[in-house]
Amino acid sequence: MLLNAHVKSATQTINRPQRQKLQHIMIISDEPEIAEALQMDLNTVGYQVRVLNDRLRGLLAAKRVATDLLVVSWSPSRLSGLELCRRLRMGQGEVPIILLTEEDNPSDRIAGLKAGANDCLSIPFHSEELVARIQSNLLRHVCDNHASVLRCADIQLNRKTREVFRGDHFIRLTAKEFDLLEYLMSHYFQVLTRAQILENVWGYEYAGESNIIEVYIRYLRRKLKSPEGRKLIHTVRSVGYIIREETVA
Repeated sequence: MLLNAHVKSATQTINRPQRQKLQHIMIISDEPEIAEALQMDLNTVGYQVRVLNDRLRGLLAAKRVATDLLVVSWSPSRLSGLELCRRLRMGQGEVPIILLTEEDNPSDRIAGLKAGANDCLSIPFHSEELVARIQSNLLRHVCDNHASVLRCADIQLNRKTREVFRGDHFIRLTAKEFDLLEYLMSHYFQVLTRAQILENVWGYEYAGESNIIEVYIRYLRRKLKSPEGRKLIHTVRSVGYIIREETVA
């Protein structure tokens, strides 16, 4: 399989991406000509590229090396492209994967997407199109990650990893404490009634103690307490609660 010899190289038509940090792309392919051509084009437009010509080695490397995006070839060699996608998705979370299929076959692209690929592109392809797809997937991944992180004052909550930090200090929360804090932070500066909190955090069928919300609010306040005494979760008498930053005089 070769790249289409009649198309322009991406280096002729794609501007260097505007990025704050160098982004790392790993190409896992047993097609040296394709991999080397892609590496040259992607290096020229500003990406750092690593090529693995063996899929088993590529699988191990992808699990050990921080990578922003993976390009995986289709043809089977010890490990098929589909199986590699499945294993990468299991071990690499949400890192974008672009699968290169051998022919313009919709069933192959569907199989690739079901295996965990974010995007599929058939060979031969225009290298400019691959660069555009890489940029699009990287941008979408950054936007998704941004949406997964909530911030209030110096509190940072990550919805995907379910981790909470106050500054550099990790806050250990129970599952329900996390759910309650997430709900409050996703409605920053909004007054939430007890009924709203009970419905969205505990669910319609909850039939526990009537003061359960107050108990968990107390837990959160204790765990989120700052040395400066800044209060984040405020009680709105006879209504409910609101999360907002408090300036200490």
